[in-house]
Amino acid sequence: MCGIAGLVGPGWSRRQLDAMVSTQAHRGPDASGTYISTTGIAGLGHNRLSIIDLSDAGRQPMKDASGRHWIVFNGEIYNYLELRAELESSWQFRTRTDTEVLLAAYVRWGEACLDRLIGMFAFIVWDDSEQRLFGARDRFGVKPLHMHRAPNGGLWVASEIKALHAAGVSREPDECAWAAYFTSGAYDHDTRTFWKGIRRLPPGGCFTWSPGQGLRERIWYDVSARTLGQGMDERDEETVGEELLALLDDSVKLRFRSDVPVGICLSGGLDSSLLLGLVHRLQGAGSAVKTFTFFCGDPNYDETPWVEQMLSATRHPACYCRLNVEEVPELSARVQGFQDEPFGGVPTLGMAKVHERARAEGVTVLLDGNGVDEGWGGYEYYQRARTVDAASGPVQGARDRSSRPDCLAAEFGAEAEKLAIPRPFSDPLRDLQYRDIRFLKIPRAMRFADRVSMMFSRELREPFLDHRIIELGLRQPEDRKTRGGVGKWLPRRVAQQILPDAVREAPKRPVQTPQREWLRGPLREWANGCIETALSRRGGAWLESTAVRKAWQDYCAGAGDNSFFIWQLISLALADRAGAS
Repeated sequence: MCGIAGLVGPGWSRRQLDAMVSTQAHRGPDASGTYISTTGIAGLGHNRLSIIDLSDAGRQPMKDASGRHWIVFNGEIYNYLELRAELESSWQFRTRTDTEVLLAAYVRWGEACLDRLIGMFAFIVWDDSEQRLFGARDRFGVKPLHMHRAPNGGLWVASEIKALHAAGVSREPDECAWAAYFTSGAYDHDTRTFWKGIRRLPPGGCFTWSPGQGLRERIWYDVSARTLGQGMDERDEETVGEELLALLDDSVKLRFRSDVPVGICLSGGLDSSLLLGLVHRLQGAGSAVKTFTFFCGDPNYDETPWVEQMLSATRHPACYCRLNVEEVPELSARVQGFQDEPFGGVPTLGMAKVHERARAEGVTVLLDGNGVDEGWGGYEYYQRARTVDAASGPVQGARDRSSRPDCLAAEFGAEAEKLAIPRPFSDPLRDLQYRDIRFLKIPRAMRFADRVSMMFSRELREPFLDHRIIELGLRQPEDRKTRGGVGKWLPRRVAQQILPDAVREAPKRPVQTPQREWLRGPLREWANGCIETALSRRGGAWLESTAVRKAWQDYCAGAGDNSFFIWQLISLALADRAGAS
């Protein structure tokens, strides 16, 4: 896991490249480096977090033997050993890194190498002979890549938005993005960021840039096209279950490839139970991988009893990471400084505590359970797929609307572009799954997870977001995902077959944190201060002050079960304060 930066075209300076690398130092504290091409038209920068081959040989930017191709890479290619074996006949390897395997794959197969990769990645390769830059992002956008098109035709790219600001892109809010956020709760759903002049390369996207042709982009992977091309799975349930288990085994095995310690993010639900069961299948009953669980001290949301029950007869050391309400104001400001855009509230703060503890425990890599709900029909509203608007973004476990467009100034609200989500499938359930995988839940969850893990220089891996598992889920008929009012039906059946006696699944719990209660209670004064900050800076132009204060008063009086629109206002204040600091 690392930070990457690149500047191509005329008019940029070494000072800008150095500023980008310095700004992303938290992403790779083990080493940093830069490369400037022979013509001076291209510059690459890298921050290294050493995971595979800890020697200096793994430093980047990395070149091929001829010096023609240079790469900077963020992420992991999990099947790098298999690819290396395939490439050894035509490449003299000098390191044990997956970075060199990726470079060799690109040199041999060009852009077609992407289809061979199992991993999470964002990388750019400069071809000094062709004077061409190529860049790509993984299938589900686990790793980030941001872009700025310079006025002189050049292109600037970086892992994080703040690096582009450090290079000189003005920090001006994109009103269309903010309006969409406040109107429908949509963010991370398209290429817009919350800042003008900066956009994200979409998941499964790639690009080329050259002085003559400028920037060209395309989507190299779309899960709907891939699964529609394969057709609906007509095999019997037992055969599919066997394939699912084999893929789960392989995915977890690949994600334990590391030269540094690996741990597990653990809650009390099915996904964590399944992950733990797969680890036991891989490592045996004596597995002593450290587990990390955050909690808030509120018994209504506390999953630690279930985790303790799961681990009681195992050898796994349990690291419990408590988020106290008193920490929220200061930690929110810190997390905002790393996220650059609005983040997911108190649950993201809880994950910050996990990664902070992992660093203290000397665990560099963590496995997480994201992806099962989206790939295999786990959310409650999937049971009502025929009545849910695929262009909306419901908040799981809440009845009230997530956003309050009535609190916006009319002209500002009109800036929001209508959320247009494709519906490529013939059934509403798969359309909802596709919406959540490609546009709503997974993109934002991956952004939160990447920034909060990198805040503490930790790497987060997602075994259940392996594209082979997601594609298999999308090819299944509805009753293998939701049956009898229960979601994730086939993964549940598989889990029951493999869970050790000590590992038991907890009941489904609606939310993880007492954000709603805290904002009404002990955090009321802080939240009120944030709201007033937002009104002082954006009242009139963006927000209707009277409507906002009335909605806040009603919320404090106990109205509604959804705190998302309050967190939106807090996010605006946090972003404005970060920009002013």
